Amino acid sequence: MTNQADGLSYAVRFSVLAKYFGQLCLVVASLTVFPLAVSLIYGEMHITVRYVVVICLLAGIGGLLGRIQASVEVQVNEVMVLVAIMFFFTPLVMSFPAMGSGLNFPDALFETISAATTTGLSTVKNVEDMSGTFLFARAWMQWYGGLGIIVLSLALLFRPGATAKRFADTEVVEEDLVGGTKAHARRVLIVYTSLTLAGFFLLLALGNKAIDALLYTLASVSTGGFSPHDASLAALGSPVIHFGIILVCLTGSVPLNFYHGLFKKNSRPTTANLQLQGILIMGGFVSLTLGIFMITIEGAQWPQALHHAPVLAFSAQSTAGFSSMDLSQLHAASMLVLIIAMVVGGGMGSTAGGFKILRLMMIINLIKVLLKKACVSMHAVVEPSMAGRRMEESEIQEALLIVMLFIGIILFSWLPFLYMGYNPMNSLFEVVSATATVGLSAGVVSSEMPNLLKGILCIDMLLGRLEILAWLVMVYPRTWIGRRL
Repeated sequence: MTNQADGLSYAVRFSVLAKYFGQLCLVVASLTVFPLAVSLIYGEMHITVRYVVVICLLAGIGGLLGRIQASVEVQVNEVMVLVAIMFFFTPLVMSFPAMGSGLNFPDALFETISAATTTGLSTVKNVEDMSGTFLFARAWMQWYGGLGIIVLSLALLFRPGATAKRFADTEVVEEDLVGGTKAHARRVLIVYTSLTLAGFFLLLALGNKAIDALLYTLASVSTGGFSPHDASLAALGSPVIHFGIILVCLTGSVPLNFYHGLFKKNSRPTTANLQLQGILIMGGFVSLTLGIFMITIEGAQWPQALHHAPVLAFSAQSTAGFSSMDLSQLHAASMLVLIIAMVVGGGMGSTAGGFKILRLMMIINLIKVLLKKACVSMHAVVEPSMAGRRMEESEIQEALLIVMLFIGIILFSWLPFLYMGYNPMNSLFEVVSATATVGLSAGVVSSEMPNLLKGILCIDMLLGRLEILAWLVMVYPRTWIGRRL
């Protein structure tokens, strides 16, 4: 069987990679027009020039490579390579305008990778001193990073057909967003835009300034977590506004196909419904546990616990990364609870990170099946199922693999922090936050942090955003060496 599979395997074709990389560059160039316009509004001409250079570069690459003749049929490994390349190339290019706001290259790259992967970790010490263009640009990157460059390309650029279907059906896209044809991608874009507009008007109604409402909405619906204020949500004061922002975060952490199901008559239970239930149940459990720890260990008053515990719990569960208090004040037990919530994350097919609540539910379901088998006749057939559908063996294997890879990456990335003498719990919290693309910070991440550790966290963010598999395909020798179709 292995020899047969090897005989049917093909390396990527450089003409295909070049052509569709060019088309994706055109999409990114179009998206960059928005921060360019904002820089003109703020009169920050030195940043405007940088955006003009970036747009010309991307448009030039797109126009040149887009003319290459390539096969219409695109292989899965080619799509995975393209997605991985774009999630690194885009922040690399956007670091040039970010440097116009006074950041050095390592910090600018860290900031743009954090934005594109919807993480929200930042090395900027005084965010409120940064330019208006910088604050908008990174929130905007989180917005289109949450939706995904591929889905935007399907909705706006690629023609219907085999190529679009291959891009949409790739597991990298389908697990992180709603896959489908060009028409389906457009519906996803409409849902995402509708959630954004609804969130914006909600925050306006709650008393936010227009610019704050815009920036918080872009960072919330994408579960990104970048805040225009140094104190994150604490700068907004009102707990009502805090809960409003967390509500917007939850809308983004729910599978986007859930919203399609709301308008279908006689729709049967789906995994999207189960994931929503799972997010609410686990978020509620984390809120309760965190509140008890705050009161009994940290000596907080119950009004403070009722405010901060659910905000932090659902911020971690949705992987949004907003905070309503200084997390360095939390006890290690409270931080561990948040770590568990972060690494599990939101729904599959949403903008959230983590290894996804659905995979946790699959593992729990598998454990229940194993326990049932111990109690029934040896001739009885007991199979794992979810939402009325039998779980395939390949689905179970993939779920276990992703969970193991996440844990392995976290442990491996944690070691350099321990070696350099950082607090074990705080550094673990930071590594999990980066790998699960959350953005909550215990204060370890800063501009003074060694570039080596910044690089490790950048790798963690990129690995976590694409659930590691796409990057494994990138470094797999057969991806590049071998027969070509």
